Order: sequence, then structure tokens, then C-alpha cells
Amino acid sequence: MSSDPNRSGCLVETVFDEVADFDTEDIFECGQCFRWRRQPDGSYSGIVEGSFANVSYVPDEKRDNIGQVKIWSNLLASDEDRREKYWRNYLDLDRDYTKIKRILSTEDYIMTRAARIGGGIRVLNQNKWETLISFIVSQNNNIPRIQGCIEALCREHGRNIGSLKGEPLYSFPSVERLSVLRAEDLGSCRLGYRAKYIADTARAIAMDGGKTLTAAEQMPTDELEEYLLSLPGVGPKVANCVMLFSMKKTEVFPIDVWMRRVMGRVYGMSERNMSGMRDYAARNFGEYGGIAQQYLFNYIRKLKTDNPAAYERLGLEEDRPERESDARTI
Repeated sequence: MSSDPNRSGCLVETVFDEVADFDTEDIFECGQCFRWRRQPDGSYSGIVEGSFANVSYVPDEKRDNIGQVKIWSNLLASDEDRREKYWRNYLDLDRDYTKIKRILSTEDYIMTRAARIGGGIRVLNQNKWETLISFIVSQNNNIPRIQGCIEALCREHGRNIGSLKGEPLYSFPSVERLSVLRAEDLGSCRLGYRAKYIADTARAIAMDGGKTLTAAEQMPTDELEEYLLSLPGVGPKVANCVMLFSMKKTEVFPIDVWMRRVMGRVYGMSERNMSGMRDYAARNFGEYGGIAQQYLFNYIRKLKTDNPAAYERLGLEEDRPERESDARTI
């Protein structure tokens, strides 16, 4: 499937036993990633680092909240140690989410409920470049359209890495590939005004061969945010999403239109007071602000499906502006 010596056409299995706080739907459909798709058996398939992968979870029949994570992939197929290390990091398996939920739930009944409902969420540690471009695409967009735009970008400018059930698979386009394109070269991807941001950001990243972005998570959070905000098309929400979902900065608290409304309706804050929301998150959620944000978003998303009347009472969809940054429309 690929000429990369670290990969082969043969899928190999990686298994992690005794995993707690893990749910594939919670993880892959909470708005942090866009190239994973649910399969008929409940597993999720996606493209990671230019390789196909399928992730499933089998609960332990005798113990609650414990199970086995199984990955089939051709990523690092010939190197078991590196492969296991990669997936352990990607799925954030070394973090104690049981402890985090206990800390966040102290004296906060809303978070107690949210953490219980979304208890299987884990924050993925994704490719920095792909996450950056994906969240630029996410601006003023909803999830189905984000996914469509990203798949078009991969189809038109990524590499063909094989096929699955007759459908071709494509890698995410490289920095080098996108850096030589103009906005008009991305027209078939239906990116709209985001095309210029993507082309300009690719050129900015390519200026040092991607070295700054690659090492970015080593920067202090404030310095890292300043760097990301200097890139075309990156505002505070996109910067925070990139830091949270690819750079392990779990203290950041991404705020989009939905999170403003959640904090307003649920915590009684002014929806215009985003600095107040960040201060609240820093005081009450601390180093786990980003994880708390994921629990809250998932809580509202599931409330809409499971208890429409309660969701309606919150009035989250009232008076919604036509052009508001909304990376994760419910």
C-alpha cells in the first residue's frame, strides 16, 4: 500500500489490555478529529500518518469500565515497540482519566454529570500539521462539511495509499505539497475563503521546513499560542484546538459559539465574556480545562439526542448568528 519503509501493505494487530475510560464513539465523534468513520461493527476506521487504521474496544464482561483496545493498522508494521509506543501516545492511554473525572467533579454537579455521560472520552495526540489545517477548515463550518472538505483536500492533493473495499484511500497532503499551491488551486475542495488561509499557512510553515511546528509543544503555552496566532487564518479558538488536540496542552479551554452558549446557559455567565470564561476554566478546571471542555460539549451533544425537551429548555440554538466560528456543530 505504501513505499514508506516504516509501513507495509499488511495490517498488524496491536492490543492494549486493562484499559479504563475508553469509548470509541465518545473519542472519535466529539469534534476533535475528522477522518475517522464508524463501521457496522462499532469500530472506527481512519487514516493516521498516511496509514489505514481501525480501532475497536471490547468491554470486560466481568468488570465495569475496563476493556481491551484493539488496533489493526499498517503503520509501523515492522516495528512492534515503536508501533505500541505510537498508539499508546495517540490514544492517550497513559493518562489517568478516572482521576481527572474525580478532580473535575468535585463540588460541580454539572461536570459530574458531564464526566459520567462522556466518561469514555480521551483527547487524541494527533499530527500537528494535519490538526492545524483541519481546524482552519473547521471555521464557520459544521462537521459533515468539514469532513467533506478534508477528504476532498486529501483526494486532490494527498497520496494514494491503497484501497479499502474498493474505495481509494489518501494520505493528508504534506506541507511541501500545499506550500506550492495558490488558493485557486484548491478550488475543487470547496474550501471557500479558507483556501487562501491554507495556502498561506502552508507557505509559512514550509519556510523553516516545519521545524518550529514540529517542536511547538515544547514552548510555554502563552508563547505557543502567540506563534499559532501569527499564522494566517488562525484565531484563538483554532489555536486552542490545535494545542489541545495535537500538543498535549490540556489546560487550554477552546471557546466557540457553542461553548459560549453552554457556559452562559449552564454556568450562568455572560456569553460575551470570553475572558471570564477562560478565567473560570483556569480557576475551576486548571490543568484539565481542555478535557472539561470536551466533557461539556459531549454532554450537550448527547442531551440533544437523549433528552430533546431538556436541550430545548437551554435555548442553545436561539438567535444564532449566520457567520460564527463553529467547528463542532451539534
